[in-house]
Amino acid sequence: MHLDRRFEVPASRQACAAVLAEDEILTRLFPDAQSEIVERSEGHKTVVSHYRALGQEGEATFHFDFERDGNLHFSKVCDGRVWKQLDGTVRLDERGGRTRVTLEMDGQTKALVPEFTIRGPMNQQIEQMTRALRRRLEALS
Repeated sequence: MHLDRRFEVPASRQACAAVLAEDEILTRLFPDAQSEIVERSEGHKTVVSHYRALGQEGEATFHFDFERDGNLHFSKVCDGRVWKQLDGTVRLDERGGRTRVTLEMDGQTKALVPEFTIRGPMNQQIEQMTRALRRRLEALS
């Protein structure tokens, strides 16, 4: 399954990359969860999100790796219940004083979990992530 969203902001790539590295933005990417950074090293942060879905509490761990060019790669630690693999990127492309932001997620569900059952919630998740990121990046101007 592949999902993506794009938008432009009137800010430089460098300014956008600085925002991506903020602890606050990483924890706000999951607005329906209580998230915290549990590990950090040069170019890497790990976020744990505590959520409630379908009447059950759960925990999701994401690793964020910052690339030298300002882009961001993230991956979910899959617990084997729904996801076999889930990865994503936030790509920044500067265009004449503006920056195009592309948020992409690619995932593969477990064999017994049909993609159509998770597509709706994942579309909602990427929309929430896009809104949170866009709101913060638009505040730069």
